[in-house]
Amino acid sequence: MATQLLDLSHQISAGMTTYPGLPGPVIDDHVSFEDSHATYAPGTEFQIARITMVANTGTYLDTPAHRYRNGADVADVALDRIAALPGTVIDLPADAGRAFTPEHIDTSAVAGRAVLLRTGWDRNWRTERYGSADHPYLTAQGAQALADAGAQLVGIDAVNIDDTAAPEGERPAHSILLAAGIPVVEHLCLLDQLPRQGFEFFAVPAKVRGMGTFPVRAFATLATT
Repeated sequence: MATQLLDLSHQISAGMTTYPGLPGPVIDDHVSFEDSHATYAPGTEFQIARITMVANTGTYLDTPAHRYRNGADVADVALDRIAALPGTVIDLPADAGRAFTPEHIDTSAVAGRAVLLRTGWDRNWRTERYGSADHPYLTAQGAQALADAGAQLVGIDAVNIDDTAAPEGERPAHSILLAAGIPVVEHLCLLDQLPRQGFEFFAVPAKVRGMGTFPVRAFATLATT
């Protein structure tokens, strides 16, 4: 039996916008190929690149430290919360408007799983609409249902798992999930290529102390015959 790998993460490129109002990454050389000629033998050259970016760039993982001062950060998160997780995809019904509510969640298929909320919003990536306030989101009640049902991780293919149009900057989905120790992955893509079940999900960041959020290479593995 063979394994198919599906890349579910956006590419990071210089100057790109992930979340409106946050700066894009700066990518350049720390040591260029040409600079390295002074150090290495003729015909041997190396490049060492450098990137300056905010943590919320590309497809990224939120840990409790993103929301809570004493929460676990990306260096603390256990691999069994972010790697080789059995996955479940939940679709936002066409007649549901923008919000995932408990009525859309089959809690019998949540415990111990990465729950990926599929909205199709990633089709707007790198457009002005992607960051607009009319994006899909998870309600507080939906987040509580996932936490109560034992979700290991929750991801979404939109600009934010919360409703950014909510008054007074409320972020209940982040607050509920991260308080329960459930990592959140935002800005996923290509979830339309996944079945509803029958795959494993990975979203592993670099092990950096002091970061509540960090980009990931999110992907899924599917068994094929």
